[in-house]
Amino acid sequence: MKNQSVKNNIDWISVFIYSTLVILGWLNIYSSSLLSTEGTYQKQLIFIGCTIPLIFVVLFVDGKFYEKYASIIFGVSLLSLAGLFLFGKTIAGQRCWYAIGGFTLQPSEFAKAATSLALAKYLSDTQINLKDVNRQIQALAIVFLPVMLILPQPDPGSALIYSIFIIVLYREGLPSWYVWTGFITILLFVLTLVLEPYVVIIIAAVVLAIIHFKGRVVDRNLLMSTILLAIISAFTFSVDYVFDHVFKQHHRDRFNILLGKTVDMKGIGYNTNQSEIAIGSGGWLGKGFLQGTQTKGGFVPEQHTDYIFTTVGEEWGFVGSLVVIALFVGLFLRVIYLAERQKTKFSRVYGYCVAGILFIHFFVNIAMVIGIFPTIGVPLPFFSYGGSGLWGFTILLFIFLKMDANKVNEW
Repeated sequence: MKNQSVKNNIDWISVFIYSTLVILGWLNIYSSSLLSTEGTYQKQLIFIGCTIPLIFVVLFVDGKFYEKYASIIFGVSLLSLAGLFLFGKTIAGQRCWYAIGGFTLQPSEFAKAATSLALAKYLSDTQINLKDVNRQIQALAIVFLPVMLILPQPDPGSALIYSIFIIVLYREGLPSWYVWTGFITILLFVLTLVLEPYVVIIIAAVVLAIIHFKGRVVDRNLLMSTILLAIISAFTFSVDYVFDHVFKQHHRDRFNILLGKTVDMKGIGYNTNQSEIAIGSGGWLGKGFLQGTQTKGGFVPEQHTDYIFTTVGEEWGFVGSLVVIALFVGLFLRVIYLAERQKTKFSRVYGYCVAGILFIHFFVNIAMVIGIFPTIGVPLPFFSYGGSGLWGFTILLFIFLKMDANKVNEW
């Protein structure tokens, strides 16, 4: 297979948006850590500099390499996650990093690209039909293998990201009941935390009755409706036990604050409260670059990492935040557009994985910062401080851009 000129065929629109986001991200890291003595913005500049040769390496490799060796790349990624239990460095109670000199490397950030490649490789097999239960189990196993290694670290934020692969699988033929089951399970869980279990069961019974009697006579199945209600009832009564005995205290506190059951502006809810104050204080046009009082006062902990968007809101205001959001949305839509015009199923599936991973990171991070999602430690792509995150997202995106640039040679 010939390697065509990447320069002539790479999607420069995606490259431009990526570069803009990285530059804007560094400016916000610079602003949020200017008074820090840890050299945060200098380190991030080094990380950004390292992405340049990294991009060249990714683009230099033939596009078919990623498909041919997807399984091996995935296997190496799983080994790197498993190795953390023996050789990993513990930071803030999480064993998620390898210490290399004065830097740390987080393998879960690279596992997202590896899992995307493995899933694309599996689904591109001409014999794969996701209507088949065995195929569904095998596809879901690819997704859950890294999750099972990430959760015990513990790193629920990174594990949550893998839920987006269900949407990718749905796009490729996974029965819709998987998506509906996930959505209804989350809804029931939250409702049970807010309402009494018997109230949730009554609501579920009414909804099932409406569905039963509104449906066509030939589709009515009283036994199935009864079984569903029994399953929902059992799940509902199990929520309190799971919440009290499986979730850790800080997870319970964050949910209680989010649902308004607890008010704790100085403890567990401090980060979110200060984040909302910072963003709200920015108004329409913001206070100006380097002029954020909340930012300079250090009121928002971890502002250069998970809470980096608070700097955008405070210093750039609503308009600046809207511009950043528009850039992210533009990148998502561009990747989806490119995915749809791929000539091979492997490239298309991988493209959807890229768009999905970037989107769920963006959505969860912004929702977390503005207080409509529990604080869970999910970085904002290309913005949050960290070499592993930046390199992981860069590799994820540019592997796809290489595939897209090489599509004229596909068959």
